[in-house]
Amino acid sequence: MKTWVPKKEDLLAPRKWYVVDAKDVLLGRLCTRVANVLTGKNKPTFTPHADMGDHVVVVNASEVKLSGSKLSDKKYYTHARQPGSLKEMSAGRKLRRFPERMIEDSVRGMLPKNKLGRKMIKKLKVYRGSDHPHSAQKPEVVNVGDLR
Repeated sequence: MKTWVPKKEDLLAPRKWYVVDAKDVLLGRLCTRVANVLTGKNKPTFTPHADMGDHVVVVNASEVKLSGSKLSDKKYYTHARQPGSLKEMSAGRKLRRFPERMIEDSVRGMLPKNKLGRKMIKKLKVYRGSDHPHSAQKPEVVNVGDLR
């Protein structure tokens, strides 16, 4: 039996659009499911060296949940590579100020660290509220549990 390798026509197949509601969903579970859809691991034609994934729109990012005491104990660090520029922000503060960035950063950490990963993260759209401007793409509304 030979191994099937997708051709260029298979890679250019139309991509689906999904809308995921992040309200009352744990951050880690949401991000792992979204990362699987962005990489294309939910499809039987998955190929590691090709971008086979679909577009994902995450709404209600400000209402995502963290388990345990992570809101106060988990810390995010940034550094501008200058002496004394280390900054620290708790997960609760980051969730209040930048909920979109919190989801984008955790999904980015689950994608490949190369050109392919940078291409995949562009298919993720995250919005603080329930409105999004992608209704023209006719996205399919799915639950987080349905994104396998």
